[in-house]
Amino acid sequence: MKTLYLDMCCFNRPYDDQEQTRIKLETAAKLELQEHIKARDCRLLWSAVLDYECSRNPYAEHQLAIFKWRRLACQVIEADQAIQQHANQLVYHGIRSYDALHAASAMAGQADIFVTTDDRLLKNLRKHTTLTTLLPADALADLENWYENGS
Repeated sequence: MKTLYLDMCCFNRPYDDQEQTRIKLETAAKLELQEHIKARDCRLLWSAVLDYECSRNPYAEHQLAIFKWRRLACQVIEADQAIQQHANQLVYHGIRSYDALHAASAMAGQADIFVTTDDRLLKNLRKHTTLTTLLPADALADLENWYENGS
């Protein structure tokens, strides 16, 4: 069973302006990933950095909706010294501090897939880590084995 880590931009995707096709597709894929989590087809990792970022969301209803996912997590990764040190190494490679903490948390929790909607983060993590980092639709394709049969 695969373990997913969704960063905060992924959790916030349904609250973005849905006029753009890309945003609509990423929202749909993210919601499908959450259905898999609820069905226990995969596991969700949570982290202290998700707690912190969510608590800073100015929209109380968004906070509440996102925090509900914490209780479905198989593990909550605390931002201990090792994670902070790893995040500092990622910052050195140009990854923003919160993004680095998300990635370090995902790696500490041994996530199979790190899901983000942030193109810059996706590119940097692919370049500087071995963490499998995917957009929501690609994560869904991986989870559902869309391409296993060669089609």
